[in-house]
Amino acid sequence: MKLRFAKMQGAGNDFVVVDATRTPFLLDAAAVRHLCDRRFGVGCDQVLVVESPRTPGTDFFYRIFNADGGEVQQCGNGARCFARFVSERGLARGREIRVETAAGVIVPRLEADGQVTVNMGVPELDPARIPFLAPARALSYPLDVAGTVREVGALSMGNPHAVQVVASTEATPVALEGPAIESHPRFPERVNAGFMQALDRHAIRLRVYERGSGETLACGTGACAAVVWGILRGLLDSPVRVDTRGGSLSIAWAGEGSPVFMTGPAQTVFEGEIELPDPAGRPRQAA
Repeated sequence: MKLRFAKMQGAGNDFVVVDATRTPFLLDAAAVRHLCDRRFGVGCDQVLVVESPRTPGTDFFYRIFNADGGEVQQCGNGARCFARFVSERGLARGREIRVETAAGVIVPRLEADGQVTVNMGVPELDPARIPFLAPARALSYPLDVAGTVREVGALSMGNPHAVQVVASTEATPVALEGPAIESHPRFPERVNAGFMQALDRHAIRLRVYERGSGETLACGTGACAAVVWGILRGLLDSPVRVDTRGGSLSIAWAGEGSPVFMTGPAQTVFEGEIELPDPAGRPRQAA
């Protein structure tokens, strides 16, 4: 099967974006893994699929697949690229769209300066709804990570996050601790592991080990989760600049019960067409 796509990036978090509004199709896990492969496929952190709306009052349905082939509920940097994609192709009218995801409705808005702002919804702090195994909600939770107890904040931004404060993001062994946190048994659906260094009350550095993708250059929902927890802990004040290895995001949050707003870049890198192999490794026939 030949598949047309756009390669996009938001603060270095990169995506293959596919339009399925005219010709619906399903990507199996093997096809997703092939697309994400940086040697044999296009190469990306996640595959984003644009579908026609399923619910009245929304403009699109948005699906996200991680590099391991698994489908997830939310991706903040992907949401900005999604908005740029549908705008550039004339699929959307106006600067603001309503997009349904598996985690609920988000509202991306194209700004005059070329950036994209996304209403990411209200953070979920109840452990049972993250999901996270804990007897009751708390500001921080002790988590045994490879034999060392870390204090983490646990919350959901449509997908689960475990955030910890570190003295230096560069000195932190993300490659070692990230996988241990991602697959920790207290997170039944796995988790994105965030490592946050506070610079001042309005700026942090952040690295995120994403479930199913490994460490990425940026993570939009991870930036939102880190800022929310930093504000709850009294370390930060809104708005907060989040510096990632791929670029900077701006996160604003008015406090508990309020939605989180994320602003950042979204850019098309190139467009192309790829032949997807079948599960046995033989090229599929063109559709």
